[in-house]
Amino acid sequence: MIDLRPVVYVAGLTVAMLGASMLIPMGLDWWVGNGNHGVFLVSAIVTALIGGLAALAAQNGVGERLTIQQTFLLTTGVWLALPVFGAIPFVVGPDEVRPVDAFFEAMSGMTTTGSTIFTGIEALPEGVRLWRAMLQWFGGIGIIVVAMVFLPELRVGGMQIFRSEGFDTFGKILPRATEIAQRISVIYAALTLVAALAYLGFGMGPLDAICHAMTTIATGGFANYDSSFADFGIGVEYVAALFMLLAALPFVRFVQLAAGSAQPLLSDPQIRAFFGTAAVLVLAMTLWLWLSSPLQGEVGFRKALFNIVSILTGTGYASADYDHWGAFPVVFFFFIGLIGGCAGSTSCSIKVFRYQLLISAIKAQVQLIHSPHGVFAPRYGGRSVGEDVLSSVMAFFVLFVVTLGVVAVLLSSTGLDFITSVSGAAAALANIGPGLGPQIGPSGNFAGLGDTAKWILIAAMLIGRLELMAVYVLFTFKFWRV
Repeated sequence: MIDLRPVVYVAGLTVAMLGASMLIPMGLDWWVGNGNHGVFLVSAIVTALIGGLAALAAQNGVGERLTIQQTFLLTTGVWLALPVFGAIPFVVGPDEVRPVDAFFEAMSGMTTTGSTIFTGIEALPEGVRLWRAMLQWFGGIGIIVVAMVFLPELRVGGMQIFRSEGFDTFGKILPRATEIAQRISVIYAALTLVAALAYLGFGMGPLDAICHAMTTIATGGFANYDSSFADFGIGVEYVAALFMLLAALPFVRFVQLAAGSAQPLLSDPQIRAFFGTAAVLVLAMTLWLWLSSPLQGEVGFRKALFNIVSILTGTGYASADYDHWGAFPVVFFFFIGLIGGCAGSTSCSIKVFRYQLLISAIKAQVQLIHSPHGVFAPRYGGRSVGEDVLSSVMAFFVLFVVTLGVVAVLLSSTGLDFITSVSGAAAALANIGPGLGPQIGPSGNFAGLGDTAKWILIAAMLIGRLELMAVYVLFTFKFWRV
């Protein structure tokens, strides 16, 4: 039988820290005097108490290492527990959000999806708006650590190709996982601070600047307004686009850059492919807008840049309702959301490196057809790629497409139309945020969906954020055999 005590201990500590962090929005609400600070005080006490007691009860089972089963359970367990407790301020707040809606919002935050059930966001108490941003910020740093420390070791979705990069690239001395997390956290916080200052410099108020800096660096997409970024100034859109692009890069490269080594950042094939892809997509959409819409010159370029980068990185901000740009942009935005950023970033979706490996494998097969007696191995970054990596990547692609189809069918069975079902499935599974259509598109939200549809999307957000297999393996009989 699997010993759950180490899992409960770590999860309990994480929940307790989440409870302590609730004192920050409590302090904000107390400072502005909106009367909502008691909500966060109660939520903090309940969350910290339950998390602390769970950790104390399980601390006698903590060892030096986690087994593979315990690691899988911990990864999924933490991403389930944190939204449960993160939803408490929404439920006990003055608006009395229903539990399913509160859990949807908290899961969307922790998975940095950005889909929301709130309307009239600008009228929410200041602490609630800050808490939504904090949930995404925590989820962003959390997924970086998971991607760099856990997923390569668990050999999920081809992430094992980055096993050496997550540890050895810091030098000959092998840092512990906690040290990696600390180094990345410093960079993460520094980028957030710089983004907040940039937003302030271009006219945002202090609360908006802090919240949007958090959700930008987390590529989460929670905005403080129903209109998202549509009513902000020109400079704000360029600032957001810049930091969304930076947040979609591998954070280990920023750590190396801070240590004085710029070469890994400049030579990373994943980064080059990501920027190349972004440039081509922005150029294509800019030309479309110039040729077929009133958005001309700088305005057309800016709207294309901002919204393409937002969807490509999985952030989910919107500065325009691109549903009204024509049929081509609708299809265009659907597919670019399935690309994603780089591995080891806060970005989501399939990610660029998997497409690179897929193309390399196809190229090797084509060469083998032309020269049957030759030896052609798929390569990545100048290195041969092992069969285990390719198998993991191919399995991920197949599983992603199958899961996308199943989620879309399940959503359609709740009465949703085709566009809403398919785009909603993609938005949740790829953690993009907005879907397509009048209901869940860039000018809508998810409040009007039925409870069954919301539960389906909650499950899809969790599965997609943890790279599918990390969740699916828990449902296999072999996993539970010791």
